Formats: sequence, C-alpha cells, structure tokens
Amino acid sequence: MDLDQYKKEFNEDDAVGWLEIDKEFERLYPNQEPKHFAPAIPYMLGGESPLDGVSIYESKNQEDHFHFVTYGFSELYYNEEKVNGDFSKWGFELTFRLKPFEPDNGNPSWAVALFQNIAKYVFDSGNWFEEFHYMPANGPIRLETETDIVALLFVNDPEIEKKQTPHGEVSFLQIVGITQTEYEQLKEKPETVEELVNRLKENNPLLITDLTR
Repeated sequence: MDLDQYKKEFNEDDAVGWLEIDKEFERLYPNQEPKHFAPAIPYMLGGESPLDGVSIYESKNQEDHFHFVTYGFSELYYNEEKVNGDFSKWGFELTFRLKPFEPDNGNPSWAVALFQNIAKYVFDSGNWFEEFHYMPANGPIRLETETDIVALLFVNDPEIEKKQTPHGEVSFLQIVGITQTEYEQLKEKPETVEELVNRLKENNPLLITDLTR
C-alpha cells in the first residue's frame, strides 16, 4: 500500500493497526464481543502501561479456553510516516490461551498485568520477541499461586498467520506457560526448544496453558 492509497482508505480518526488485529479475531470468533481491558491513562499521555488494551475471547476449539490478544506492540493508529514499513512498530502482538482456572472465577485479569510487564520490558530494553524465544517469569506466572508454571515460551499462534498490514508485518506470538523443569532444560540445551514445543503439541495442539499442569 502506497501513501496515496493509505490516505484514500483511511483518515486520522482510524485506528488502522487496531482494525487489522480485530479482523483476525472476528474471523475466529464471529459475532463475539470480547472482554476488553484498557489502562485508565494511556501510555502516550503519561500512563505506566505501554499497551493500549488487551481483549479476551472465549474459545471452544480443542477445549474451552480464554484466548487473549494485545494491542500496542504494533502501530495501532493512523500514521502516514509508518506506511509500508518492513515491520509495524515491534512487528508482533502477543496472544495467550488459558484453560479456565477456578480461583479466577471466569475473570483472568491477572494475565493483563503479565502482558503489561512484558511490554514494559520490551519498551524499556528495546528487545523484542520471536518464535522459540523463552524467558523466566521470576515466580509463578499467576502471582501468589501454587503452580509449576513459572516461565514463558513464545510460539506463532496456531490459528493466526503472520500478516501484512498498512504499517508493515505483524506476527501473532502466543505465550505458553512452561514448568521450572522445562525452563531449566531449555537453559541447559537451548537447541531443544522446538523439540519441546512439538512434544507439548502432541496432546495440546493449540498450546493452551494449564496452571494445574
């Protein structure tokens, strides 16, 4: 898309990149209104949360689970200077699939804080994520919870392909909760990360995180 076409198709009121994310989830979950979490004060106005939002959809694929998506790692709003870039801002948005966990009472809002903490790391350090990266959560991924899931692995979301947007390429990277043992194995043998992903997919093709695993 060149600049003239961009100007014809969009105007300054359009959240161009946001709409591109929504298209993918409307395809997966037609007519579903997600739960949406947005910070009280936007980052661009001095707020502390870099992401402008996180939406949670309810999926019945494979088994009932929550499917999250972030808004803010890619270029969300009308910006003529960003047209036709190689990558839209950081070039990805994060997703996450979570098996319902009883203490959440159907409202797993703790994961929104997890996303914002990851975003703070990316925005502050300038380091981004790609498929098969992994990192410790420095404790349980759900704080104050007895769970073996204490680290994160990044994979391409099994249901959403990388896409070209008017601002450049966006990948949908899914975070997958892994155990301390799995994380230690990856630290010892980083070359086995793809092997671990394939092993987890054998019984869990969508790589849904289960805090009771």
